[in-house]
Amino acid sequence: MKKVYVGMSADLLHTGHLNIISEAAKLGELTVGILTDEAISSYKRLPHLPFEDRKKIVESIKGVHEVIPQETLDYVPNLEKIKPDFVVHGDDWKTGIQKSTRERVLNTIQNWGGRLIEPKYTSNISSTKLNQALKEIGTTPEIRLKRLRRLLNAKSIVRVLEAHNGLTGLIVENAEVIKNEVKKEFDCMWLSSLTDSTAKGKPDIELVDITSRLNTINDILEVTTKPIIYDGDTGGKPEHFPFFVKSLERLGISAVIIEDKIGLKKNSLFGTDVEQQQDTPENFAKKINIGKKAQITEDFMIIARIESLILKQGLDDAIERAKIYIDAGADGIMIHSKETDPNEILMFCHKFKSFEKKVPLVVVPSTYNEITEQELIDAGVNIVIYANHLLRSAYPAMINTAKIILENDRSLEANNSCMPIKEILNLIPGGK
Repeated sequence: MKKVYVGMSADLLHTGHLNIISEAAKLGELTVGILTDEAISSYKRLPHLPFEDRKKIVESIKGVHEVIPQETLDYVPNLEKIKPDFVVHGDDWKTGIQKSTRERVLNTIQNWGGRLIEPKYTSNISSTKLNQALKEIGTTPEIRLKRLRRLLNAKSIVRVLEAHNGLTGLIVENAEVIKNEVKKEFDCMWLSSLTDSTAKGKPDIELVDITSRLNTINDILEVTTKPIIYDGDTGGKPEHFPFFVKSLERLGISAVIIEDKIGLKKNSLFGTDVEQQQDTPENFAKKINIGKKAQITEDFMIIARIESLILKQGLDDAIERAKIYIDAGADGIMIHSKETDPNEILMFCHKFKSFEKKVPLVVVPSTYNEITEQELIDAGVNIVIYANHLLRSAYPAMINTAKIILENDRSLEANNSCMPIKEILNLIPGGK
């Protein structure tokens, strides 16, 4: 019996996939390598279905002898284990991101006389179109809620950008670039209290109440599908925090980050220039524990934000608090700094790596923004939040446009600073 190998994502199965499997099964004993979540996330979005679900689906298809994980986009590790007589793939990979993968397959299987069979790509079928259709349908709170934990398991770092209304939510949802033939996009949205307050013309002192902020959440939920991390400031009074957690969880928010300060909230980037008081680690640990007991699902995350470096309490204090908060049930630790270089953050990361209890580590490089994502990955960071950049970039552009109109007594000169009216009318689907 000849051995046959097919590699596929099998996330959105369609007739094209079934055709490949059918043709491959005619050649011999068929092994299908299903790309893991990690493999798929290395070059495009997180798959809709987790690996185990995709594996079970493909195992049930007629003609499939065995399903194994393919842990990289590269076929070579599996090919060298199986040494198949045939590798089958649609002819659509001769160009684009998979061209180099195809070449490695050819170079590998020739070592034992294997052949590459390339049935004609099934026309009128597009995973891209199917994905777009799913986006238009939307998502459910349960699916969105689970997505952050799946991202943490699948990606070396989860990339998060702030959103403060429906339009910025759409930007986070859809922004992408192709770099070195790999699609890069943001994985998640950050609902910053600073940008939400500023967009409403209010100071960032927890003045904007939960009801108002829930309105912002709903605006974003209605037009996006990506997971959301909510900036919960101090989390409020311990007695109120359980209701806060349940409200967020019910809406499908994936995580809340709360900071270990008490009293009137002031933005952390003021540091010690304004009066700010840190809670005792014991009190804050109790708040975390209360919140964990209140949540219904295992997927919702409460992440503890440590302000010790901001308030000049030192690295040892930050490390000790991190251990206490993790013991209290924190699902992650966010370490914050207002320094312009990343040294104290990197020192924290180094010590954090030695912890026996492992939870995700979150950073917000607003001031120490010279550091790259790869450097953060190497340091052990799991989530990077770009916390206020959409609002900070929009405000100067709007001020500039307003001044141009004032200076010229008309808006003609502002045309170059504005998108065409037709584009703004067509920006949001369904406007016609």
